Amino acid sequence: MKLGARIFKTGLALALAMYSAIWLGFEGATFAAIAAAFAIQPSIHRTFQTILDQVQANVIGAVLAVIFVLTFGHEPFVVGVVVILVIAIISKLKLEASTIPLAIVTVIIIMESPAENFVSFATDRFLLIMLGVLTAFIVNLFFIPPRYETKFYQSMLKESDNINQWMMLLVRNDADSRSLKGDMKRLDTQIQKLDNLYNLYKEERNYLQRNKYSKARKLVLFRQMLITLKQSQAVLINLERRSEDISNLPKAIQEEFEQQLDLLTNFHNRILLRYIGKVTSSPSKEILDDLATGKEALAKKFIDFYNQDAIDQQTWMHTFPAVSQIIEYHEELAHLNHLVNSFFKYHTEESTLDIQGEE
Repeated sequence: MKLGARIFKTGLALALAMYSAIWLGFEGATFAAIAAAFAIQPSIHRTFQTILDQVQANVIGAVLAVIFVLTFGHEPFVVGVVVILVIAIISKLKLEASTIPLAIVTVIIIMESPAENFVSFATDRFLLIMLGVLTAFIVNLFFIPPRYETKFYQSMLKESDNINQWMMLLVRNDADSRSLKGDMKRLDTQIQKLDNLYNLYKEERNYLQRNKYSKARKLVLFRQMLITLKQSQAVLINLERRSEDISNLPKAIQEEFEQQLDLLTNFHNRILLRYIGKVTSSPSKEILDDLATGKEALAKKFIDFYNQDAIDQQTWMHTFPAVSQIIEYHEELAHLNHLVNSFFKYHTEESTLDIQGEE
């Protein structure tokens, strides 16, 4: 099992929260640790975004808990009512939904305090909760900063290679259908994770003005990388669904499928590797011409096939979406290549050595 930065940050926040509580003389340091665990965020931006909401949500929970205990006592039914009210108020105020679990913990911790000196105990426990939140905030801010750019790129490259391999195996009739179906399910999950990584990277703010424009271009570039990956997935899905019909097409068209996909997958890999400097130049005019010629040749042969007298109309109609997806894949790759060229034209100094260093 791979241990990520968030796991280490959670453990560090728990330990620091407990040490801080002990150093400050509080009893029940575990309450601070529980709060720290709930308050850890996946990014620096979300840390700033939620800290105020966390404070407000916990104040709401603490105040209601104290009022209801002094009025109605410690009965479990009363605790349930307070929890319902706290959730309703947080939702009404449109605070972050992630603050609700910690607010509920605050209510439970305060309402189970002993009846004697209740206000004093409740105050101490509320301060412990806030100590845990503050500790998590500090750890989020200063320890193990997230590397979402690195994670996004590495995962993008891995899944792109995987899709490309399956596409070439399919057009050569060498793919094991059982393994492919299992991998396609896994691929859906990985692309969802890539969407999440992209959003986390997008949320991160630049605190240096000189990085502002570079970050903006990277966001556009990464979004197109994701769009292109999803398009290659669409090609793979179409090839898998129509593999039997494609195998029944004339040999010349099957060869055109294989040749065009070979060009496109190599072009895709070349673009991604260029981003980290493993390919140092933009694609030559010969490569671009071969791609354009191959796209036109595949479309022309497929249309000519339709005009033949002996054609099976159902086979043609069933395989047409696969041709359409391949042409769309070519268009997305051309746009991605344009964005990479533009990035290196304007931001040659903002290289991705940080990504290379973590591969």
